[in-house]
Amino acid sequence: MSLVPNITELLARARADLRMGVPVVLTDELGFGALAFATETLSPQRLADLRTLGGEPVVAITMRRAETLKARAYDGDLARVMIPADAELSWVQAVADPSDDLNAPMKGPLMTQRQGSANLHRIAIALAKSAQLLPATVVVPINESHEFAATHGLTRIDHARAAPHLTDRSALHPVVAARLPMEVSEAGRLHVFRPEDGGEEHYAIEIGRPDRDEPVLARLHSACFTGDLMGSLKCDCGPQLRGALTQMGAEGAGVLLYLNQEGRGIGLANKMRAYFLQDQGFDTVEANHRLGFEDDERDFRLGSDILKSLGFSSVRLLTNNPAKIAMMERTGIAVTERVPLKVGETDFNRSYLATKAAKSGHLL
Repeated sequence: MSLVPNITELLARARADLRMGVPVVLTDELGFGALAFATETLSPQRLADLRTLGGEPVVAITMRRAETLKARAYDGDLARVMIPADAELSWVQAVADPSDDLNAPMKGPLMTQRQGSANLHRIAIALAKSAQLLPATVVVPINESHEFAATHGLTRIDHARAAPHLTDRSALHPVVAARLPMEVSEAGRLHVFRPEDGGEEHYAIEIGRPDRDEPVLARLHSACFTGDLMGSLKCDCGPQLRGALTQMGAEGAGVLLYLNQEGRGIGLANKMRAYFLQDQGFDTVEANHRLGFEDDERDFRLGSDILKSLGFSSVRLLTNNPAKIAMMERTGIAVTERVPLKVGETDFNRSYLATKAAKSGHLL
């Protein structure tokens, strides 16, 4: 029946639940079940309640966070940290949040589970990450998971159905387009694209009337609230945005793709956590790793999808990032020219730019 939520809609519901501190029920093909909470939004009362369920709760963290805590990641990409019986919520959340690592290092060694499947823990972390929460979850096994979910009114996610949807990007659909006169060009047009999974919308700003049969001057720009709107001196995002639009306006044609992937895809709150760690002396990559993220969590294939939807097959790409060029070529968009965009260096972001060049391969 079409009134029943499909797996995409259930995953969107699960993300919202985790953000509000509500647990979700996870099940696998072997009949095992687990209750999963986002560590970041777990409350003291719910921590006490989950301990009454009888199972052994763990904090599931990514391999990156496990490396910081020197916890053994027997599952390769994640570690299941056992929660001591007397541990308070502050201890549980300190496993996930590195903000106090230097001031109050966790006393180890942390004990991690080695036996059993980590499939449900992996799904739980992926859900928390896609909800732009810290990539850490408290997971406790439960019996009769179907009945448990129904009895308590909780969202239930089946591992086999969910796994492909958490690794594949959601399809994007055009919503609306309208004329938008701008400072750089009165011949501007804004296109809005919405993903099927209920995630952030993405935008295409079209300058002039670019010829679909010729390589278009294009820029894949990730949203940066601090740089684009607030004029932050810690990054070069604002100058890159304005520089790209200015160049498109001067040439009379171009497309800027504004992708809502703040903070290299980890969200504004986690980006500010990374800034806090940078103030402690870590570079941008080290800060992401301490939080449990990879160097860069963005999916630039979104830009390729939008370009194809707009009818473009080749670009002159405004970028300093070779990864964007490689992605375009892999996904069927020809890059006929890399157009450098070297702007916005300040005393505040010089080491940040150096890290991008040294660790992320940017051509600066």
